[in-house]
Amino acid sequence: MNCPPARLSNPHADVLQETALGQICGSTQLFRDRYEILRILGRGGFGVTFLAKDITLPWEPLCVIKQLCPKVNNPEALQRARMRFHREAAILSKLGSHSQIPSLIDYFEVDGEFYLVQEYIRGVTLAKEVRRSGPWSEEAVKQFLREILPLLQYVHQNCVIHRDIKPPNLIRCRDDGRLVLIDFGAVKEQIAQAGETSCRHSTQFVGTVGFAPPEQFALRPVYSSDIFAVGVTCLYLLTGERPVDYDVDTFTGDVRWRDMVTVSDHLGKVLDKMLKSSLRERYQSAEEVLRALDLEDHLDSLAQCMNVQRRPAKSSPWGDEDEDAVGAARRMGKNYASPASRTASAIRDWRARAKAREVWQYSLRRNTMMEESTGHA
Repeated sequence: MNCPPARLSNPHADVLQETALGQICGSTQLFRDRYEILRILGRGGFGVTFLAKDITLPWEPLCVIKQLCPKVNNPEALQRARMRFHREAAILSKLGSHSQIPSLIDYFEVDGEFYLVQEYIRGVTLAKEVRRSGPWSEEAVKQFLREILPLLQYVHQNCVIHRDIKPPNLIRCRDDGRLVLIDFGAVKEQIAQAGETSCRHSTQFVGTVGFAPPEQFALRPVYSSDIFAVGVTCLYLLTGERPVDYDVDTFTGDVRWRDMVTVSDHLGKVLDKMLKSSLRERYQSAEEVLRALDLEDHLDSLAQCMNVQRRPAKSSPWGDEDEDAVGAARRMGKNYASPASRTASAIRDWRARAKAREVWQYSLRRNTMMEESTGHA
């Protein structure tokens, strides 16, 4: 598993030569007397990622070391980056308590550079799964949504926007089959940018073209931006086509995907709303998408309730209408009733009670008049 010596043809040769971890990659020399650097995993705008082995533990587990590169040029900027680093590392540590997010093992600073050590997830990305086995079925994509949306809800509840959800950042764990979300680029970006600005908003785009919605390119991402990325990921899983190959409606800005794959009407409507270019028309939370998905199981029963026609009462002393579809559903043992149906039912019950009171009062007055008439006679 050790990486070979750096060669000129190696696309990461400059990283291996210029970084402290790269220089000891593949050797027996340990980083911080603990980590054996095995190979480089990748590089990005905010740092470099290495695969390492923690030899201080008996089973020598694999881990991922991310070297972040803050853009600092003076002591004050370095101090700001240091404060941001500890704050964002605390967020990663909290997020890592979820089984579908790699746990944060350690974080530290060495010579003005910051390092995050995280759990290594042994498995295959969804991008590789599609390349190997082809597009997914509709049922598989629905199952994916039911796995990713609760996780996304958890991330958003912790006030974090991932900003880079895509198949290469979703791993199917080989050991237990869980779906794991990796590479929280937004957190890394916050640390990297701390050296050059103290503003609240970021000054550099974070994300991947094709998976990021319009507001993210305008540097104003919201929680719904992650929902858009999940929607594009679903399209990739269904079609195997890259997002840059999708057509876009020039009038609305929405992705035109219906001609690429056939899905059920219900899933199609859910995906359409997830992929809305307009923020106001898109789902605002992962919980909304889950509710829309779960509604599919009740469509048949709801359709039956909505198609029940009202029938006049067979014998009603006051001429009340027979109960509506909600009453019929209750007699059939069904529990669901929309707010509008519940309100209508309550109004009819109130009218029936009012009518009963009127009849009772009329009968009382009539009996009183008869008694008075008998008494006078």
